Order: sequence, then C-alpha cells, then structure tokens
Amino acid sequence: MTEAQFSNRLTAALDRNDALALFRGAIGRQSITGNEANFVAYLQEQMERRGIGALSKADFLPGRPNIWGERKGAGGGKRLLFIGHSDTVHVDGWAEHWKGTDREDPFAAPLIDGEVWGRGSGDLKAGICSSLAALSLLDAAGVRLKGDVAFAFVGDEESGQPGTGVSAGVKDYVARIRAGTVALPDFTIYVEPTRLAVYPAQMGFFIADITITGKSAYFGVPELGKDALKASHKVMSALWAHSDEIAARAEHPLVGRAFLLITGLEGGGFIAVPEECKLSLIRKLLPGESLDEAALAIEQVVRGAIDDPEIKVRIAYPAGRDHAVGGSPSQTDPSAEPVQMLSRIVGDTMAGRGTLEGAPFWSEAPFFINGLNVPAVYCAPGDIRNCHTFEERVSLEEYYSGIVAFAHFIARYCGVVED
Repeated sequence: MTEAQFSNRLTAALDRNDALALFRGAIGRQSITGNEANFVAYLQEQMERRGIGALSKADFLPGRPNIWGERKGAGGGKRLLFIGHSDTVHVDGWAEHWKGTDREDPFAAPLIDGEVWGRGSGDLKAGICSSLAALSLLDAAGVRLKGDVAFAFVGDEESGQPGTGVSAGVKDYVARIRAGTVALPDFTIYVEPTRLAVYPAQMGFFIADITITGKSAYFGVPELGKDALKASHKVMSALWAHSDEIAARAEHPLVGRAFLLITGLEGGGFIAVPEECKLSLIRKLLPGESLDEAALAIEQVVRGAIDDPEIKVRIAYPAGRDHAVGGSPSQTDPSAEPVQMLSRIVGDTMAGRGTLEGAPFWSEAPFFINGLNVPAVYCAPGDIRNCHTFEERVSLEEYYSGIVAFAHFIARYCGVVED
C-alpha cells in the first residue's frame, strides 16, 4: 500500500462525529490553571473508552492531577509520546465581549463557519483531542502497531493565575521518567498549536523585575534626593542598546534573532524626588544561548548604567521553568528522520502545512530535549495568534487533518503489524 493509499484509507475511516464530540466536550470542561482536575476527569473517561491502558493519575500539587497512559504495541517498534498541558488561561471579559452572541459562553464550543470556538480550543485542546482521536482512527482502520503510543496530559503550563505557572505538572512527570516508573519515549510530540507546522526549535526566555531605589526629597530641594526615575532612564537606554547588540550577533534560521523587551515601568507619583522605580523586561534567547550568561549580562548592563553608589538595584527572576531564571531554548535536529517524516506526512495530508518553523512561544519541550535528551517537536491544529484572546478558535478542516496526519505518523513511526 502506498503512502497516498494509506492516507486515503485513514481519511475514509475517520468518524468525524466522534472526533467533533470529543473536541467540543473537552472545551466544555473548564480547566483554567489550578482547575485541571475538571478536565482530567473527562480525559480519563475518554482515554479508557479509546483503549489506552496503564492509566495513572496523580497530583503534582494538592488537588491538581496529571494523567498518563499508553497503548502497548505488539513489540519491535519505537515508543512515541504525545504530551500537552491540561490547563488554559482565564476567560476574564470573554462573556462581556461576546454578549448576546453564540460565542458568549467561552465553554459552549459553538461551531461557526466551520470553526470551533472557545477558551482552550487552540491552546491546546485541539492538539490533545487530535492525538486521542488518531488512536481511535487507527483502530477503526484495522491498524495494529508494533511500538507503543504514550499519552501524558500535565497541568500548570499556563501563567497568569496567582501562585501557578511554573511547569509543576511536567516537572512531576519528567521526574517519574527519570525514576524509571514511566518509560522513556524515543520521540515526543508536544501538542501546542502550530497550524500543523512542525516546530523543532524554540526560543528561550526569562523575565527580570528590576527595582531601583534612591532617596526621596521635597521637590523644592531635589539636590537632597537620589532620583530613581532618572537612574531608570539611564538603565532603560543601556538595556535598549544591549538589545540592539544581541540582535546583531546572529540570526537562527527558525527562531530568528534574540532581543529584550522592556515591558513595564512604574515609579514616582508624589510631588517629590522619586525614591523607587520598577522595571520589567523579557529576554528572548536563541538555541545555544545560556540563560545564566544572558542573565549575568543583563545584570552587568543594569548596574553599569548607574554611576551613583547610593542608588541600589535589586533584580528578581519570577518565571523559572526548567531553569531557575526562566525557560531554556531548545532544538531538535530538523533533519532528523522523525522530524522529516512528520513534516512530510502532515504536508501530504493538508496542503501547505507541515513546514519546518521555529516556535514563537516558550513551552515545555526543553524538559525532554535538554533534560532527557529525547527529540521533541511541537505540532498540532490551532493558531497561537488567536489563543489567549477572545478570538480563540480552530478550523474543523485543520482539526480533522491533524487527526489523520497523527494517525499516519503513529503507524509509520511505531511500525505496523502486517496481517
């Protein structure tokens, strides 16, 4: 059977009604970060129904569970892992924005003009559901696998809720792999939305909160004070120059150029010399850059811009992920066989998709690529550009194509038992 014939066989066997019901049901289970258990209960039902065995569920934090399981193959094939996060961002303002329309309820999952709407539709329940539906599709097509297909759905990837968003879920799951209680995969697909492109590389990042403290003084005698706002201006000028310098160093073929962005400034407000100012910035890193070295460079720039020893600086890094100060950049070799295979299969399934690109976001692939030395990519239906917004939605054509492409890739990567 040719690749085209096999793809046609899968397309013909796809139960679109079941796949759509799975997807809409997932959106209907509100899982804003911290409330992952609501969605995990639904995932457990669906995974059991679809014949995923060795199901395990365990809290990574009290009341916040991960869930994982696998379909064991006949033997002699590779082990593939699909992983995604079960939590979504908040829905503040959604109902007010869409009041009086079919979109008013962010969890109703209406189908409008061939697209499924709702919070979490793209980020990333379409990816989770397409991976689960792909296994059902292989069953419907009578395909038996040699290798194992594993599924893991973890919480705490999204940030924005107080005390959350430090990748606590994936840290717990990866610790189980290191301990040997969960098998190490040969290849991982993290189902972040990519519009069915394949992302083998991603940026790294860190956030720095900088507090600059001087000394207040009455406005009529400013010479008695130490102006934190004026010092902040010098710091910002130095940081922007530093951003230009790092952007000029190199351009990654998939991820682009590094830079930093000052995202906030707070200070002053009294009729007096400003005593304290706070700056926030985010730094983008390219694969191969060191978080430690990049953070040290920022600190040197900030401290070097202040020439008054009485003005103090404090720098904090509030967004540690796989590293204490942030999230590491990562890359799987784009020419690696499974990356090329996935790219080709997705492109054959849906015209114009399957292109190799760099992730314009940070997510949890570095826990596998850097932490476990397991090659990983991002690939799934959904468009990151409308996620976290009131426009979040996924094309049904893209969703169905993702199911077929994932099923095809599972078969080719894990191997098929020939009757």
